[in-house]
Parts: sequence; C-alpha cells; structure tokens
Amino acid sequence: MLSVKRLAFAYSKKSPWVLKDVSFVLEEKKVGILLGRNGSGKSTLFKCLMGLEKPFGGSMLFNGKELARMKRADRAKAIAYVPQAISFGEMSVFDTVLSGRLAHFGYFPGKRDQAIVEGILEEMGLKELAFRNVNCLSGGERQKVAIARALAQEPALLIFDEPTGNLDITNEELILRESRRLAHEKGVSVLVSIHDLSLASLFGDTFYLLKDGKIACSGGVDVLTSAALSEIYGINVLVEDIRGRKFITLGGEKDEK
Repeated sequence: MLSVKRLAFAYSKKSPWVLKDVSFVLEEKKVGILLGRNGSGKSTLFKCLMGLEKPFGGSMLFNGKELARMKRADRAKAIAYVPQAISFGEMSVFDTVLSGRLAHFGYFPGKRDQAIVEGILEEMGLKELAFRNVNCLSGGERQKVAIARALAQEPALLIFDEPTGNLDITNEELILRESRRLAHEKGVSVLVSIHDLSLASLFGDTFYLLKDGKIACSGGVDVLTSAALSEIYGINVLVEDIRGRKFITLGGEKDEK
C-alpha cells in the first residue's frame, strides 16, 4: 500500500509551492488514476515518489517503509517509473528491456531474467522487434519498450506518467488493460497519470483529482462527475453514462458565476 501524507514540494525556497498538502492512499491490487491540468504537479509528485526530487515536508510510505529513507537499489526493485520523456542507449529492444532487470542480477543475467524478458516482449507485441535498435523505432513503439522495461523490474509499485501519449487507440487500451491485469492478478499497485478521461474511467479503480497542489477529491469512478471535473480542469466537462460506461467530453470554457 502507498500512503502519502501532507506532501509538500517547491523547486526552491523562493519559488511557489508545486505540492502544498498532498495526501492520498493507493491500496494493493488497485489502479490509481491521477488527474489534473498540465502544471498541476502530477509529474513532480511522481518524481518525489521515485526519489528524483526531495520533498520539503510530509511522508511517503510504501508497504510501511518511508520511501525517502530507502536505499536506491531497494527502491529500484520495489518501484518502476515510466516518465513522459524517454531516452535509450544504442541497444536492441531485448537488451533495453533486459536492463530493467539490473537491480535483480549482478554482472550477468540468468536464464530466469531472459525468460521474463521474452514473456514480456510476447505480451506487449514486441517479439518481432526484439533485435531492432530501439532508437530506430517509432514513437509509439519506443513508448511500449519503455513500459516493457518497467515491467521487467517486477515492481510492487508501477508509476506511469502519461504512458499512452504516443500510442494509437489499440495500444492505449493494451497498456491500460495490462496495467489492470498486473494490479488485479499479480498484486502490483499501479499509479497512472493520463489525459484521456474516458479511458481513465474504464480502467481505473481509484481516482485522485489534483488541483492547486492538493488532492481536491478522491474515490471510485463515481467521483468523476461533471461538477468535479469542470472544477479541476477549469472548463465545462460533460459526463454521460452509456451502457454502464462513462463517456467524458470537453464542453468549452467554464461558465463564470
């Protein structure tokens, strides 16, 4: 379980607060969806969880352990992170995904490490690209490789920062369906930032609406109301329930009262 309490962060002592008082809980075997406008602090929150930025205050507990005090190697085994900006070395797809296992083996990978990578490549539809240079792939293919590399870590917590940004509709659903499978079948906690609200409502278990450096509201899919989303995004948002599924569309500038 991930428990964040009163997390606060600014990029310097003189700069404004990006995160003011962020508190939320992500249960085991759940997909948590973080929603908010660009610049609301979603990526900064992820960086704090990963140890890439140091919070000014608050706590971040994962399975009872304070993340800020965990050794880097232990954190690498427990948490996998797929950022918005992805960079690779001049390696094949197979070796790139295998690099996600570095925290698990010494100088050389074993048979189990290679078998895990082969299985992930099969599941992600990357098997035919295994020996291609990863930097020669399309943006969508590179995004899938980055996610495959994260899955190779066999993490207990998987963090995705806009994982579907360069993907077509089919692969968007593939990634989110895989996230849900990992959570529900393998017990991985998954925290995702995504802009497609309709897809988010379909695959998420718990939703956290971030505004002004705080979690404005959180809960199950029922919290995704027109009023709540319009307040978070500052525009009119229409939510329709059709055959048990939410369809969420943008309706223009928010009415001022």
